[in-house]
Amino acid sequence: MNPSDLMRLARGPLFYFALLFFIAGMLYRLTRVVGFGWKKDLTKPKKSKIAGSLLAFVKSVIIWPFIPRVEGSLKRNLVAYFAGGLFHLALFLVVFLGAAHMLVWKSLLGFGWPTLPLPVVDWLAAAGIVALLVLFINRLVNPVLRTISHAAEYLNLLFVFLPMLTGFFLTHHLLLPYEAMFALHVLSVDWLLIWIPLSRISHFVFYFFSKAIYGAEFARRGAQP
Repeated sequence: MNPSDLMRLARGPLFYFALLFFIAGMLYRLTRVVGFGWKKDLTKPKKSKIAGSLLAFVKSVIIWPFIPRVEGSLKRNLVAYFAGGLFHLALFLVVFLGAAHMLVWKSLLGFGWPTLPLPVVDWLAAAGIVALLVLFINRLVNPVLRTISHAAEYLNLLFVFLPMLTGFFLTHHLLLPYEAMFALHVLSVDWLLIWIPLSRISHFVFYFFSKAIYGAEFARRGAQP
């Protein structure tokens, strides 16, 4: 199979299979979580649960989400906070505000939106790659992280790293001919879509639900989320 055929396969049947697997897998995991139910309140809430959930979203989404709120936590987790924050921010902006990615979203959703200039996206992608490498090194050298890290944690890093690296190489026409690198980039994305529902990377979906639940729980007890 030549690079052109592989590219068409990766961006065609394999991509749509991976996308459907991702959607079905995440719906299954979400259904399992919802199936646990919500425990019945035996005491009267001190504050509004809805207001508590909204406040949790404001503090964690609208306000910079990587500012630690526990005293001393920044000093203990300096690399994790800044490298992790930079990585997540760069990944979000590149995936949703990069022109090439927006066109993919437009083909799926039927509408598009304004994007960032290519140089800005390029720098964000480079920053995300460096941040992910820093997180990997930190996991190797930090004694606590090294102890609790197993194959799954390193595979998560690898499977997120490959689409970012191949995308950067694709933009700059590095290492391989354009069609071959394009195929590798899309294949890495296809595999990541399949891997996410099977791994802890799926946390990005449950993040929003957990914030709502924690905010409501803090409101019920009269505490600040």
